[in-house]
Amino acid sequence: MFLSVITVAFRNYEGVVKTWRSLRNLARDPSITFEWIVVDGGSNDGTAEFLEKLNGEFNLRYVSEKDKGIYDAMNKGIAMAQGRYAIFLNSGDVFHNDVALFVRQLARQKKEALYIGDALLDFGEGNKVLRSAKPGWYIYHSLPASHQAIFFPVKGLKKQPYDLQYKVSSDYALTASLYKAGYPFRRIKGLVSEFSMGGVSTSNNLELCQDAKNVQRKILRVPGFWAELSYYLRLKTTGKAKTLYNKA
Repeated sequence: MFLSVITVAFRNYEGVVKTWRSLRNLARDPSITFEWIVVDGGSNDGTAEFLEKLNGEFNLRYVSEKDKGIYDAMNKGIAMAQGRYAIFLNSGDVFHNDVALFVRQLARQKKEALYIGDALLDFGEGNKVLRSAKPGWYIYHSLPASHQAIFFPVKGLKKQPYDLQYKVSSDYALTASLYKAGYPFRRIKGLVSEFSMGGVSTSNNLELCQDAKNVQRKILRVPGFWAELSYYLRLKTTGKAKTLYNKA
């Protein structure tokens, strides 16, 4: 198995269906082998019943049970993953139409790394903003690419899963930890995914900024002055994102 697509959901039946439909954009290339892993937090909205009726389509495996939050659920997905690489495409997130072109390029890569691409951020009412992948050094300020556009080596994920002490920025902490463990960033040009804004990074920007500063100091070991400057810049960026989301 080459790729594990991990989807975390809780009381979001429509989002799960939306994500499932977008898997066809990946499946249109028969040379790409992938599995779909869904970790549902014990929803009673029909999610489990829908998944059961799919009868293993897209090599589906799923669990529906209570968890300790989104990052705990993602760790369950990591434990189940059998692919070489994994991407986290949560309920409501979708693969871009051209994702198969991107993954085909990824399959030709021989070096184990964090492969990143571009994503579309949907602020509603047709307002979509392209987030292009940035150089690898950007990790010292923030994620070089959207979380939904990063392909993680599963071998690394199993050794260093999500750290639950980071309530809002565990995705940043995870990526930073893998980078420090020797997995470099490698960019592949192309669009990977689309996702709606309005999650924890939009609604809890103060907590996000503080959490990210802790990642920089404890994991990336950046100097205090840089962590403070990054905190200020991040606060402005997330504030603008929150404004755009609230206008939609």
